[in-house]
Amino acid sequence: MTNPVRNHPDELIVGLVSISDRASTGVYEDKGIPSLQEWLGGALTSPFRTETRLIQDDAPTITKTLIELVDEAGCDLVLTTGGTGPARRDVTPEATLAAGTKEMPGFGEQMRQISLNFVPTAILSRQVAVIRETAERAALIINLPGQPKSIRETLEGLRDETGKVKVPGIFAAVPYCIDLIGGPYIETNAAVVAAFRPKSAMRAPRPG
Repeated sequence: MTNPVRNHPDELIVGLVSISDRASTGVYEDKGIPSLQEWLGGALTSPFRTETRLIQDDAPTITKTLIELVDEAGCDLVLTTGGTGPARRDVTPEATLAAGTKEMPGFGEQMRQISLNFVPTAILSRQVAVIRETAERAALIINLPGQPKSIRETLEGLRDETGKVKVPGIFAAVPYCIDLIGGPYIETNAAVVAAFRPKSAMRAPRPG
């Protein structure tokens, strides 16, 4: 295991994992990874790069992929899409818990709270988040919904007709979480999602 080579001291390395039997075998085009790449491009103002994986929906493959992204690829953050419902093939939460060393239940709770504003079936979602810690590094791993629209809503949150945040999105808490586990300092575009940190944890604005 080696430390990743970053193009910038604060470069965020993000693992993007789309979990789908049909997409991984080419039956249809994956939309999860492209939508996440597009969202990150608009939401982050600090440097980042992505490591992408399109995999089948089975627990050993998912767990192995998550561990590889953290331990070998050096990811600070891993976002998964797909496989979080109640169907028999949906095993992403269990596989994610197997890769983690600490559970972060607030992320799943907030995602379901956001989705309940749209559909009562949001209570069927089982997304989880964990921290994976090794001797060298730690990373935050979050399960996201499978649909691009739902991904965006859970990351950004909900705004009222004036544009004021009504229900915070989960990504508002991600930069400070990455701070706390020793990762790079992440800055965001407040028009998309405003990162929240205590004043004591804030840095001076990055030079334009």
